[in-house]
Amino acid sequence: MLVTNHVLSGALIGAAVNRPPVAFTLGVVSHFALDTVPHWGKWGSRRGFMRVAVPDGLTGLAAMAAFAAVCPQERRLAVVAGMAGAALPDLDKPSMLWFGRSPFPRVVDKFHASIQHEAKNRAGLELAAAAIFGAAALTVIRKRR
Repeated sequence: MLVTNHVLSGALIGAAVNRPPVAFTLGVVSHFALDTVPHWGKWGSRRGFMRVAVPDGLTGLAAMAAFAAVCPQERRLAVVAGMAGAALPDLDKPSMLWFGRSPFPRVVDKFHASIQHEAKNRAGLELAAAAIFGAAALTVIRKRR
C-alpha cells in the first residue's frame, strides 16, 4: 500500500482516539492490517519502484504537514503520532535503498513481506483508499473541533 494511504489512515486514527501513545500504536497495527488488503505494487524494477515511491513519499510528507496544520492544537499530537506510527513500518524501503539494510529485525521484515498482496493493476484501489481515508480523517477532525 502506498505510504500516503498509511499516513491518511494514521491521521484518521489519531483524530478519533486523541491519545498520542494509543494513536501511535494503533497506527503501527493499522499499517500491517492495511498491507494484508490487496493493493498496488509489483513495480518490476528498481526504476519502476522509484517512479512511484518518490512522488508517494513526498505526497505522504505533504499530507502529514497538511493534517498537522489543519488540526486543532489539542488533537495535533495524536494525529501526528497516528500518522508516524502508520508510516513507520515502511522505513525499511528507504533504509534498504540508502543504507543497504532494514532498521527492523529480520523477523519483522519477513512478516511484513509475507502479508503483502500486490498487483500492477490496482492503482484505482489506492486512489479510492486515499480519498476515503483523507475524507474520513478531515470529517473526524472537523467534528471534534
